Amino acid sequence: MADPKGFLKVRKRELPARRPVPVRIQDWKEVYEQQQSGETRRQAGRCMDCGIPFCHQGCPLGNLIPEWNDLMWRGEGRQAIERLHATNNFPEFTGRLCPAPCESSCVLGINQPAVTIKQVEVSIIDQAFSNGWVEPHPPQRLTGKTVAVVGSGPAGLAAAQQLTRAGHTVAVYERDDRIGGLLRYGIPEFKMEKKHIDARISQMMAEGTRFRAGVNIGVDISWDDLRARYDAVVIATGAMVPRDLPIPGRDLNGVHFAMEYLVQANRAVAGDQVPDQIDAEDKHVVVLGGGDTGADCLGTAHRQKAASVTTLAIGKQPPHERPEAQPWPTFPTLFEVASAHEEGGAREYLASTVEFLSDGEGNVRALRVAETEYLDGRRVPKAGTEREIPADLVLLSLGFTGPESHELTEQLRVPFDQRGNVERGGDYQTSLPGVFVAGDAGRGQSLIVWAIAEGRAAAASVDAYLEGETELPFPVRPTDRAIAV
Repeated sequence: MADPKGFLKVRKRELPARRPVPVRIQDWKEVYEQQQSGETRRQAGRCMDCGIPFCHQGCPLGNLIPEWNDLMWRGEGRQAIERLHATNNFPEFTGRLCPAPCESSCVLGINQPAVTIKQVEVSIIDQAFSNGWVEPHPPQRLTGKTVAVVGSGPAGLAAAQQLTRAGHTVAVYERDDRIGGLLRYGIPEFKMEKKHIDARISQMMAEGTRFRAGVNIGVDISWDDLRARYDAVVIATGAMVPRDLPIPGRDLNGVHFAMEYLVQANRAVAGDQVPDQIDAEDKHVVVLGGGDTGADCLGTAHRQKAASVTTLAIGKQPPHERPEAQPWPTFPTLFEVASAHEEGGAREYLASTVEFLSDGEGNVRALRVAETEYLDGRRVPKAGTEREIPADLVLLSLGFTGPESHELTEQLRVPFDQRGNVERGGDYQTSLPGVFVAGDAGRGQSLIVWAIAEGRAAAASVDAYLEGETELPFPVRPTDRAIAV
């Protein structure tokens, strides 16, 4: 185990410092400075190597957290990355983007600040890339079977890497011009620089995975043709249909879905020419929705030099401490200050938007907002509390309702469940033989760790379907729910 007295000697939870706000909003580089190796080892040494490590249950991937904490504390970085890669294909993604339900399940967190599991994880993989320890693992033999993976987000990439290593010939189809899905175009550079995606794609290409960017399945190639070409198909298209707000003034210029805005911003940062780009410069920006995507919009607007940014949430402000109704080791809903919130902007809760107001020329000029009240469990605007908030740009960050369904229902004819997701069985297979679903397309909007876990699990099912058996790990089933989620 890690230092047996580590949690007694090092009681303080230390995370790497964030770069100064006036400096970091001038560029798109990642917010955090690099943590010194000595600090990381001390934090890893706080791990108690519990008799029952609840952090395993909190992580859908089943990461062997006490093991790589111990190895990191001992300075055995190469062994640590081997243990980390045993359950997680892409710790450079989860170490930056996951909300860390494992930390909410940390036994030390019962009466002390939890172990900095997420930071130790990203330190292990960054050290591994720096030292050349992340090497291709091509299969020893080819099976002669072919698999098409549609979608190159974390679920699709995880499925593709597992299936390639099992010896199948795998092609990943992505309708965007670059591989990565929402990792590429939905996540701002200040949260994760795209060099991390490129490094992993290089490894996967060296292993034999083939990538087909700029190909829209259902348009450029029909789903039926795809099934005819390949022995198995994995649908990993994500849940990309945004939740709308159908209120008066919704059709005004300047009211956009958050993902429209973020995709364009990421393209511009990548050096692309973006005609008629949605830009926040010198504008009063209002973001509807207080989640991670809303924070991404906030940080992006700061870097585009917005005149002001206001974030509105319809519900109550979450508590600072774990509420009684969400005891350890569940994943609590807490008030958090992300790096983007630290950079400025106003945050308002119990704010119900009732109308987008026009400037008389078809452009949004303000929002009419009322205080939220709860009636019979419903959140409704409270009469007599209306006020206006100036707005030149409104971004709807209200979540997603499910995968895009038109081509899937018209061409592939797969059924959808009551929640609007592609219906599947316990082995991730749809009602069509050889057609599987992984990630948000079958689960609904969820965490990156669930996407990777489902990609790995679906790959095991595909392998068993093609070969009659599999040696690939099967970390989760579609009906699984981690205790921390």
